[in-house]
Amino acid sequence: MSGLVNALVIVAVVVLVVARQFRTRRVSTDRRWWIVPAVLAVIAVREPGLVDSRHRAGAILLIGAEIIVGLAVGAAWAWTTRMWVEPDGTVWSRSTKAGAAVWGVGIAVRLGLFGIGVLLGVRQNSSALLLALAATLLVRSGILLWRSQSLRPAGEQGAAYGGGVPQAPWKERV
Repeated sequence: MSGLVNALVIVAVVVLVVARQFRTRRVSTDRRWWIVPAVLAVIAVREPGLVDSRHRAGAILLIGAEIIVGLAVGAAWAWTTRMWVEPDGTVWSRSTKAGAAVWGVGIAVRLGLFGIGVLLGVRQNSSALLLALAATLLVRSGILLWRSQSLRPAGEQGAAYGGGVPQAPWKERV
């Protein structure tokens, strides 16, 4: 794929993710949570110009830094996401203002890394950013799934008064 197509894929994924993060969403516990990040990583790795051949060490360090930033942003984003369980047992999530701040800091750090690459003369393309985005989504999804498994509906956690004594179900009298 060309750099333009990669850039369009990155913009589309970021717009989709950012637009969806502030809406209340059900946390899916299916086993396919890693597929989108894996597809993004495969697209990034398939590009022949991922590592600048003239500045191999610098390019690898910048890619490594991008991935580390992606992992950190994904973890911070997941931990700033509000999660709750409905009485029927479904887990829901919604990103907070802190999540938006995490995105802002992540973008600023990535711009800084790009600037360092320009100063070092390392040719960079969108594949490194796509790989970092895959790391962000993978870590966020994994942490949200892990957090969702430890949540229980409010009725199962035990009341402050009554010590979890089961209550008779409410019956409507006609």
